[in-house]
Amino acid sequence: MSAAELEAPDRWTRSLITPEGVDLRLQIASAGQRASAFLIDAAIMIGVMIGLTLLCLLATLGNHSKPALSAIGIVWLLGFFLLRNAYFISFELGPRGATPGKRSAGLRVAASNGEALTANAIFARNAMREIEVFLPLSFLAASSATGDPVQGWEAVLGLTWTGILLFFPLFNRDRLRVGDFVAGTWVVKAPRRALDVDLARDGRSPGPFVFTPDQAAAYGVKELQVLEDVLRRGDKRTLAAVADRIRGKIGWRSGPGETDTAFLAAYYAALRGRLEHRLLFGHRRRDKFDKA
Repeated sequence: MSAAELEAPDRWTRSLITPEGVDLRLQIASAGQRASAFLIDAAIMIGVMIGLTLLCLLATLGNHSKPALSAIGIVWLLGFFLLRNAYFISFELGPRGATPGKRSAGLRVAASNGEALTANAIFARNAMREIEVFLPLSFLAASSATGDPVQGWEAVLGLTWTGILLFFPLFNRDRLRVGDFVAGTWVVKAPRRALDVDLARDGRSPGPFVFTPDQAAAYGVKELQVLEDVLRRGDKRTLAAVADRIRGKIGWRSGPGETDTAFLAAYYAALRGRLEHRLLFGHRRRDKFDKA
């Protein structure tokens, strides 16, 4: 972590209000993290393209006619086009919302409005990459391969276009590509920390309150909002009534010296953590009756 990030711990934190009114605190990926993720993905695609190139070369053995070479060239270009688009779209449409590169960097794609990612958003953000980078570079590469002269101003224009859009994330605070603006998406840090509901599995405890996954999954967003309001108001009678109701619902036995406020604050943290974690993966539970 850089010195600048240490001095400004909230530099990458964004407040995202979901349609249900829940304020999620997300960490925006930095330009360096996004670049490292892309380089990993690019290395994977290059490896696949090397394999495709070898297959094309094998297909040309014994047949060096111009139609055959043209056909092989078309297959190679088509394979490259399909790979670079299908690779990003298929992985980001998955439940993790991330390519292997993003996963290795601890990142994922999330909708900036708090809702689940849609196929339209994923398609839009990746289709824009063609206009941002691959279209001008493909034009220059095709011109060089065919021997057609490229005017100096055309080459400069293509490289300038690519350079501006490639470094566009450096010039906005949310580190967004043009495709992110079009699709309404963010690239955020995927939650890697252990949640309270997971701590019981590995024997670690954050304190006197450790909730099982079933206990933390007893309620949804609506109840989370009610619980937050109860904690903010701080009325002792209400706190006691709500605490008794939740204890009965989840089968919780009070420990010695346990207060209603401490119990509710701990349960609120566990419930919120679980809902936020599931929401980032496209699962939203509206209330305790919702089985999603």
